[in-house]
Amino acid sequence: MLTGKKTLVVGGAGFVGSNLVKRLLLEDPEQVIVVDNLLSADISQVPMDKRVSFHHASITEDPVLYRLPNDLDYVFHLATFHGNQSSMADPLADHQNNTLTSLKLFDRLKDFPNLKKVVYASAGCTVAKKTFEDTTATTEDSDVSLYLDSPYQISKIIGEFYGNYYFMRHDLPIVKARFQNVYGPGEILGAGDWRGTVNTIWRNVTPTFIFKALHEEALPVENQGIATRDFIHVDDIVSGLIACATHGELGGVYNLASGEETSILELANLINKVTKNPTPIAMSPARSWDRSGKRFGDPSKAKQEIDFECTVAFKEGLAQTIAWYKENMDLMKSCMRQHYRYAPDLDQYGIMGYE
Repeated sequence: MLTGKKTLVVGGAGFVGSNLVKRLLLEDPEQVIVVDNLLSADISQVPMDKRVSFHHASITEDPVLYRLPNDLDYVFHLATFHGNQSSMADPLADHQNNTLTSLKLFDRLKDFPNLKKVVYASAGCTVAKKTFEDTTATTEDSDVSLYLDSPYQISKIIGEFYGNYYFMRHDLPIVKARFQNVYGPGEILGAGDWRGTVNTIWRNVTPTFIFKALHEEALPVENQGIATRDFIHVDDIVSGLIACATHGELGGVYNLASGEETSILELANLINKVTKNPTPIAMSPARSWDRSGKRFGDPSKAKQEIDFECTVAFKEGLAQTIAWYKENMDLMKSCMRQHYRYAPDLDQYGIMGYE
């Protein structure tokens, strides 16, 4: 249904965005416009294709916003300041790259006449119950706490609020997609600019564990690994985004989730098994800021309304991701190397600083 369409992907050089762009190209679009400031992305992931127009900029920049063609059919807003820890280190940067991107983009799009859907990437952690006790799957109508754990969580839910406002006031055809923990090929540790903390390099748990396990290093598991997450393969996330664009209810919100709860200890043990990492797990204290210890999403609404469900089994997807990391280790290390002066301990992985 996206054949011959003109689509904008904000954040299209990132992990999820670049995988989405590659899938869109299979739909034979007229044009895919990618806007990305490469804050947490690497240009190597943008496909070289005559139908792709890449703009190295933030969507908050007025010259970029006001040069967008007003005959866009679809918009995917995936730009983000990745992630919780970086946002706590620099809340103003989070505001600039999360909150302001949503507000300025939605305000610009509100009068575009041909828009069929604007899909906004939100986060399941914004509505997850704050608990380390047994929990139930988070539904789309779960309450939102007024006491969130990070600026990232705040800015993500504010993006939903602005989307709802522009839908009610200006008929912006928005659909919100709440991501769970995405993993898979294409997530590059160290991609982009230094953002003030080591989480610039060690971002999501799955790629961090895989990289360390491939180097036979002890995986750092916090709080006995009792925290749980809902891991969803990037191919499934991309399918979910397209389902939101083609079938989502205007103004609606959908969990893009597997519905399966996996503990961090289970994740670590599985990665060690597949990579044959001989080094025992290293237990460490709980993160003081993180209160949503156990969480996973309820996918039933997405299945019923937009016919979306995950197809990649976790063990299968994990094996595929580990294989990708082995094949792309040089790319990974080249991205990590640019941060050497901030993290000289990268030497242990054979990553030396520039002279």
